[in-house]
Amino acid sequence: MLTVLFFARLREQLGQSQVTLPLTQATSVRQVVEQLIAEHPQWQKPLAAANILAAVNQQVVTQDTLVNNGDELAFFPPVTGG
Repeated sequence: MLTVLFFARLREQLGQSQVTLPLTQATSVRQVVEQLIAEHPQWQKPLAAANILAAVNQQVVTQDTLVNNGDELAFFPPVTGG
């Protein structure tokens, strides 16, 4: 299973902090997003935003990074501050 976590604004917009997805083979972050949107069409706008960051096992990654069974994939808005 892949654990998908949503933080901050995304958690509020999606109404969930976590979902799990079965994985039978390595899958790109982009493909996970596409699957989530296919299962939850109302998530299209928040998840497709260009500024959303992804992390696999607490390491920031690109949309082309592969995730595997047992990984933790997190999505969060950019961090700002000063």
